[in-house]
Amino acid sequence: MPDGSRIRSRLLRSEGELTVGALVERLALPQPHVSNHLACLRWCGFVEARREGRLVFNRIADRRVEAMLELAQSLLADNAEHVAACCRIEEPQR
Repeated sequence: MPDGSRIRSRLLRSEGELTVGALVERLALPQPHVSNHLACLRWCGFVEARREGRLVFNRIADRRVEAMLELAQSLLADNAEHVAACCRIEEPQR
């Protein structure tokens, strides 16, 4: 799963807000990497941030994102065997 997806997924499962430090710890990714992805997710409108002193708390901005990710996870679970076996898909011949 790409790191941006992992961050969204972790925020969803937190059922609340997480700081960058908490995400770094839970995802085992470097802090600059997590901060960069969060900045992109905020710019796209998927994540909101709230500052409290020196800490910045991040949360999913739109509940539709949660519904979309839950649907995607459900679809992947239903097709996990096929997804795992799919090593390479070639483009159709024209």
